[in-house]
Amino acid sequence: MAGARAAAAASAGSSASSGTPQPQEPGLGELLEEFSRTQYRAKDCSGTGGSKVERIEKRCLELFGRDYCYSVIQNVNGDICGHYPQHIVFLEYESSEKEKDTFQSTVQVSKLQDLVNRSKTARCRGRFVCPVILFKGKHICRSATLAGWGELYGRTGYNYIFSGGADDAWADAEDVTEEDCALRSDTHLFDKVRGYDIKLLRYLSVKYICDLMVENKKVKFGMNVTSSEKVDKAQRYADFTLLSIPYPGCEFFKEYKDRDYMAEGLIFNWKQDYVDAPLSIPEFLTCSLNIDWSQYQSWDLVQQTQNYLKLLLSIINSDDDSGLLVHCISGWDRTPLFISLLRLSLWADGLIHASLKPAEILYLTVAYDWFLFGHMLVDRLSKGEEIFFFCFNFLKHIISEEFSALKIQRRKSLPARDAGFTVEDICMLRRKDRGSTTSLGSDFSLVMESSPGAAGSFTYETVELVPAGAQTQAAWRKSHSSSPQSVLWNRPQLSEDRLPSHQGLVEAKSSSSSSSNHSDNFFRLGSSPLEVPKPRLTALSERETRLQEVRSAFLAAYSSTVGLRAAAPSPSGAIGLLEQFVRGVGLRGTSSSTL
Repeated sequence: MAGARAAAAASAGSSASSGTPQPQEPGLGELLEEFSRTQYRAKDCSGTGGSKVERIEKRCLELFGRDYCYSVIQNVNGDICGHYPQHIVFLEYESSEKEKDTFQSTVQVSKLQDLVNRSKTARCRGRFVCPVILFKGKHICRSATLAGWGELYGRTGYNYIFSGGADDAWADAEDVTEEDCALRSDTHLFDKVRGYDIKLLRYLSVKYICDLMVENKKVKFGMNVTSSEKVDKAQRYADFTLLSIPYPGCEFFKEYKDRDYMAEGLIFNWKQDYVDAPLSIPEFLTCSLNIDWSQYQSWDLVQQTQNYLKLLLSIINSDDDSGLLVHCISGWDRTPLFISLLRLSLWADGLIHASLKPAEILYLTVAYDWFLFGHMLVDRLSKGEEIFFFCFNFLKHIISEEFSALKIQRRKSLPARDAGFTVEDICMLRRKDRGSTTSLGSDFSLVMESSPGAAGSFTYETVELVPAGAQTQAAWRKSHSSSPQSVLWNRPQLSEDRLPSHQGLVEAKSSSSSSSNHSDNFFRLGSSPLEVPKPRLTALSERETRLQEVRSAFLAAYSSTVGLRAAAPSPSGAIGLLEQFVRGVGLRGTSSSTL
């Protein structure tokens, strides 16, 4: 029943409280086997395969219920959306075990369900705006992009075209209700349908909409099959803060796989004919990030993903109470990539899902964010488009403090300081002004965190930002690519004992190497040794350890179940890491420079 408490919705939860023995919980290996065997469809949850899916869903409900009280939006047999979970979780507030016994819903679930039913036709494939993460009382939501005329006037034919003629493209025909047909006869079709979508967004207090599409409208066979908020002619979404942050689609990740799973130096080809959506971000959202967004077309896949994640983290850490919507076209490739990274990054900081262990948060995000929301892993693997693998392998690139929401909160609480106070100024301070070499004073510690020179990227007012620094960018050599999707650059590797001139202090502070390596780097940069404050090292180490445990667990399970679809395995890169697991070599003690 909609609105039921987490434990009531999941029989696993009630049996746990009563002390009755539970069946063995499904593990990540079982989940990945099911995931790589077939695409999830809510209406197919019956029979043997359905029982597996039911166990996966119950496990997700139990994991959500550890830290939250929530209501459930019922989607039995895919009545609302065929590619969404049968039990869609609406997180209401964080809670302790005692509070769960006195749970009182803070929402009108019947009203929410009605809004969902009315608004679903506004978006591609009926993938409506759905809240999936609760952070500081704000809902982080996901969806597909806005539907165009092609879908609104004939979803069956649209699905057939959009899926490339697949037999199951007709399966969504039952999603079209009598009410939908009545709406189609109305001359103000878009006003009504998108009006419901806007009502749902406002009900969820969503203000920020981040569009990952590289095109303004998706075109198939010369016909616009989808639209987006940024090109809505009637400006219906003008009251929302719209961000166009174009990000390569799943096809681009075949290049990632073909390059032995190395994302460094892999740059999307922005000159392709269909790419017509420029990056557009309101200035007030970028001023605190110290990123030169005008250079986004020169970023490789690593830097682009890092910068977009920083932007999303900054938005949800803002002082207002507004939520965030992230979407691409269908909402099942790029969208879960960033939703999953957000969930894992916030969890690593201890800000959400606080009671979950690494194996549990990994299971939750794979099962809920990817599998139950319809990611087509089977199809993507067959084409070599391994965006799913990229997501979890990418965790090695976000372990540093610059991606920590805790640091963003601390930075906002600091008093304003002179923007001209640089790392060089710090190093020129006399010994008596900066304290001992073995312990930094609180003032100095705060300056280090808030100083633009130590922010993890450059202030674009004074430094032109290009990938990996100007000197490194100049040394890159453009190479031939077999696909128009990408422009490849061969980047010379820096020796381990040499750091880029502008980033030395930051990398020394946020590197995932041992504390002795931290001290080494500081010895080289300053006129006298400076030791990183131990409290910050401890916090950083915890984030780093948590994310590395998640990544290691994923690589181990992935190698033993799904495996990498590579013709010629190489000892380097991600494939080499998986081979280490096969040989029984663990990654937990490996330095992040190797990972």
